[in-house]
Amino acid sequence: MSRSIPLEIIDDQEDGRSQRRDAIANRKLILRTAEKLFAERGVHEVNMADIAQAAGVGKGTLYRRFTNKAALCLALMDAQMREFQNTMLERMRTMSANGVSRLEQLMHFLDALVHFTDAHVPLLCEIQREGMVTQDETSLQLPHFWQYMTVNGLLRAAREAGEIAPDLDVDYLADALLAPLKADIFRYQREVRGFSLERISQGLQTLVSGLRVCV
Repeated sequence: MSRSIPLEIIDDQEDGRSQRRDAIANRKLILRTAEKLFAERGVHEVNMADIAQAAGVGKGTLYRRFTNKAALCLALMDAQMREFQNTMLERMRTMSANGVSRLEQLMHFLDALVHFTDAHVPLLCEIQREGMVTQDETSLQLPHFWQYMTVNGLLRAAREAGEIAPDLDVDYLADALLAPLKADIFRYQREVRGFSLERISQGLQTLVSGLRVCV
């Protein structure tokens, strides 16, 4: 009597789910490892090979998740950036409901952005250094894009409300106001010039105040 060999059906769907779980676990491991190394040694002193070795993953696995250190830094900032954006949007909605002017909202936003930048400047410098730039017509760095759109939108709203002159170049002004908060310039102001956060924030607010239409 012949004995049949039992055949098992391979569940491709389950195998795919397993691979996705592994990929998610690897990503979390890499991010935890990078965050730990950055805290211990500084972002600039850690390279991708260091991260792969410390995480116990191959370089191929690391580069499949993150094309370079800047992409990894951006991923580390993802949750903080989303939290900052959501917090600021909620604050501005509340301020608008309470009749706070657009220029006052802009000054509040820039003050919050000064402190956010200070908390994340090592990661932001790496992102900027590696040239993490969008390929659209704005050519703005990724963490900078939402900030630019927010400042630009508040300036346009201020212009429509008659808070600033109607002929002001809003697109240029949005760039000009955010220029001191680009990571390399901000680090220079803090570490070389020795400017305090309060001094930087007050300087930006003075610039915004100068745009106000005198009545």
